[in-house]
Amino acid sequence: MSKVKRIVTNISTENIQQSTLFYGEILGLDVLMDHGWIKTYGNDNQMQVQISVATEGGNGTPVPELSIEVEAIGELYEQMKTAGFEIVYPFTEEEWGGKRFFVKDPFGKIVNILQHI
Repeated sequence: MSKVKRIVTNISTENIQQSTLFYGEILGLDVLMDHGWIKTYGNDNQMQVQISVATEGGNGTPVPELSIEVEAIGELYEQMKTAGFEIVYPFTEEEWGGKRFFVKDPFGKIVNILQHI
């Protein structure tokens, strides 16, 4: 039986350069591949393969299309606000042991930025 090695999220856009500020500068991801028609961001961290299926995003929020775990969530929250990205769920320390906020990326995708406590 074949095993899953990785899962990649693909976001459709007419303007790839809109990704630079959000994913490159603020989230600090490196450009791993750029063929002009596709640009892949990432880093050298090893991650577990995961897919989440949900009826809601928790506390009655919409299901986010991406979840990104970070180290310094408070700093990122301020950077996203300063850059003018729409915050759709404010910075919250959740009862299940995490801090998070939801923000719309340049392509209208709801992104769950989270930090485990």
